[in-house]
Amino acid sequence: MNKIIKFNANRVWRTYQGGKLLDTIEGKASPQDTSFPEDWIGSTVEARNVGREHISEGLAMVNNEAGQAVAFRDLLQENQAYFLGSHDDTMRTLDDIPLVKYLDSSTRLHFQAHPTREFAQERLGMPRGKTEAYVILETRKDIADPYIYAGFQRSPSREQLKTWIETQDIASIESCFDRIPVKPGDVFLLPGGRPHALGEGILMLEIMEPSDLAVRFEFERCGYVIPEQARFMGRDIETALDVFNFDPVPPEKIDAEFRCTPKILISDEQKNSLEELIGADDTTCFVVKRASVAQSFKRKENGFFYGIVTEGSGTFIINGEVTELKRWDRFFCPAGVTEFEYQTDSGMSVLECYPGNS
Repeated sequence: MNKIIKFNANRVWRTYQGGKLLDTIEGKASPQDTSFPEDWIGSTVEARNVGREHISEGLAMVNNEAGQAVAFRDLLQENQAYFLGSHDDTMRTLDDIPLVKYLDSSTRLHFQAHPTREFAQERLGMPRGKTEAYVILETRKDIADPYIYAGFQRSPSREQLKTWIETQDIASIESCFDRIPVKPGDVFLLPGGRPHALGEGILMLEIMEPSDLAVRFEFERCGYVIPEQARFMGRDIETALDVFNFDPVPPEKIDAEFRCTPKILISDEQKNSLEELIGADDTTCFVVKRASVAQSFKRKENGFFYGIVTEGSGTFIINGEVTELKRWDRFFCPAGVTEFEYQTDSGMSVLECYPGNS
């Protein structure tokens, strides 16, 4: 098998509005914002949408060698050694695969927090928490000052926050945060436990641990009220409050805490480069790199990755097998492919999302 696996759109229903830019990427005639603001790229994870349990959402579908449509998750398990490889002589599993999404918001998302891996394992009986990262791709032209919220800048006490959640005093909750300006190219890492919210008008690539666990402590946005059982992961408010990291992140420490600075790994004479956006020093959950291709860029890698073409177009070549790539294409490169080549005539940028080191 000398091919990458390309993915079609895999839109998922969420509790907020967006997706107009994703409609545009898909070539729809009348792009619009709806309740499908996310595209789960090659996902091996099912979405947890209360009230929609009868609808299978989230799992990516692909064609196998016989041309039959199968869940991407099932295809990986047919030849796990080739597709996923190993780490420290231990076979990789589906739990090692990061969940990668396009996220396109037209409104501010609900205030929420996600459990750490340790919390998920010890308190929820789940293998992974939900540390996540954002790579900002575009912002909408009609949004003057795009932003995110991350961490409490002015931390409430546990009892204050409990009261504000129970009474839905959103003004008081929002007063704990400062707006963090964002622009295309910015990279952020949000560890589990940190409360946050994404502002309106942002198209991003979101990379996270493979789970859909969230404490949603704002219950209503844009007229939709989150069902009670979907607010605290099916637990009570005390368990939900245990998820939070209440340590304050003052404004002068926001960048050091959440913003990631790219590190150059390769820079060659043809003006190709490979940057590490998020590495092992930042988190054990996943690794994110950015390949900037000027002409021909030959590479060697030891693990599987998801690739997302964010600028330009070109080709991906494995032992003479050529796959065309255009902007916004997304694909999976198996661990069994250790050498490959990007080629382009006009420049191309590819985000590469790898498993972590744990």
